[in-house]
Amino acid sequence: MDVILAAAGDAFTWQALLAIVIGTWAGIIIGGLPGLGSVVGLTIFLPFTFGMDVITSMALLIGVYCGSVYGGSITAILINTPGTPQSAATTFDGYPMTQQGRVDEALGWATFASFFGGVFSCVLLIFCAPQLAKFAVNFGSIEVFALVCLAMLCIVGISRGSLLKGLVCGMMGFFFSTVGSDPITGADRFTFGSYALSSGLDLIPVVVGAFALSEVFVRFSARDEEATIIPEARLHFPGLREIGRRLIELVRGSFIGSFVGALPGTGAAAAAFISYAAAQKLSPRRANLGKGEPDGIIASESSNNAVTGSAFIPTLALGIPGDVVTAMMMGAMVIHGITPGVRLMQDQAQTVYALFVVLIIVNVAMLVLSKPSIGLFRYLFKLPLGFVMGGIVMFSFIGAVSVRGNPLDLVVAALTGILAYVLRRGGYPLAPLVIGMVLGPALESSLRRGLLISRGDFLSFFTHSAIATTLFVLIGLFLIWTVTAGVLEWRARVATRREAASAQPVSE
Repeated sequence: MDVILAAAGDAFTWQALLAIVIGTWAGIIIGGLPGLGSVVGLTIFLPFTFGMDVITSMALLIGVYCGSVYGGSITAILINTPGTPQSAATTFDGYPMTQQGRVDEALGWATFASFFGGVFSCVLLIFCAPQLAKFAVNFGSIEVFALVCLAMLCIVGISRGSLLKGLVCGMMGFFFSTVGSDPITGADRFTFGSYALSSGLDLIPVVVGAFALSEVFVRFSARDEEATIIPEARLHFPGLREIGRRLIELVRGSFIGSFVGALPGTGAAAAAFISYAAAQKLSPRRANLGKGEPDGIIASESSNNAVTGSAFIPTLALGIPGDVVTAMMMGAMVIHGITPGVRLMQDQAQTVYALFVVLIIVNVAMLVLSKPSIGLFRYLFKLPLGFVMGGIVMFSFIGAVSVRGNPLDLVVAALTGILAYVLRRGGYPLAPLVIGMVLGPALESSLRRGLLISRGDFLSFFTHSAIATTLFVLIGLFLIWTVTAGVLEWRARVATRREAASAQPVSE
């Protein structure tokens, strides 16, 4: 208890609190600007921490990290343009709610779900970090492959009514993820002799092109005035009764995000898609998902913000960063004298608990700063459409090229935007393309490493461990459920057509 009180004292200094406010607000703005995101925000603020003490510097970076994950949901809801890849799943129901005039409700649910998921993972982190770290070690390549396969089935749920088109876009995204160096052998693939392509296609330019630029093209090509309106947004938090009705969705999304975030090599984007896939099967309002249902926003935002806390479990307890963002955070810790690993809790317990307290304060600050942040975006969106769309294009290109500094990413973003515009005109869903791009690398690398472990025996994957067997059983149940529902739906359509045909009068 003395250690926890001392850690709280370290976290509640005026320097740490000021760093939290600055970092969180800056993170929300950076996350809301299309193409920018957590990596760009941390890159900008990391040099400013070199003269700070350990807790203040980490408070600033954690604020930027958590704020940017939430900020991506604002533009995802307002203009169908996720500021970060983590918020791509939020567009599925967030933007339809905006089109229905429910933008205030959508923003309220996104904000509350983000806060709930972040605090949930912080509490889980404080009480269960050692146990979750030990469990996460059991996830080898085969278990990760089964988990990613389960997440890939999200494509089936998102593509209702156009399954073939959804599968085409999903395979297209998976193909994009294979461009560049082979993850096992290092050989170049689909580079056509271009050295610039050897590093592969980065996710940020593809997401920027698929959502931001294609949305700009759609708005400028729309002839009706209604399609070009950018909504005025205010924040309307859900009432206690509404929260009670959807409490299970909040807890499930937060738990999925906390679990996935604790697995090395995953990330917030994968957690959001897995949570959304779970909502498609378990939500009592699943028939409305994709049409403007708050449960979809809750599934995405509670899970991707829950990752922000649980991602520190492998980073702190094992010294294994879960993704690029936590790798940067781990590097900042090492610079400031924190050595992540199995002895961290014993050697620097006070510092670790201070970081836990900082995480909780950051999520509270995010809730408080959400209203003025959305007010700022509302002010920006009052500008003429041409200025707003031009700004989106400018920030999209800046975000696309700033992550790696590769000029080819500008071309990738532009070509992806044109391709996405054509796909949208043809009725193809863009979400499967992003899902394939996000999960493709993890699927391929875990599959090939698993085959190396099993000496090429794929059938042994199903009995490799209890965890793998359980996940593959869930995949089988999901497929049976989906096929059965599809057959029943097809029979219902056939019966409806027959009744309509029999009801028509016979001409003499």
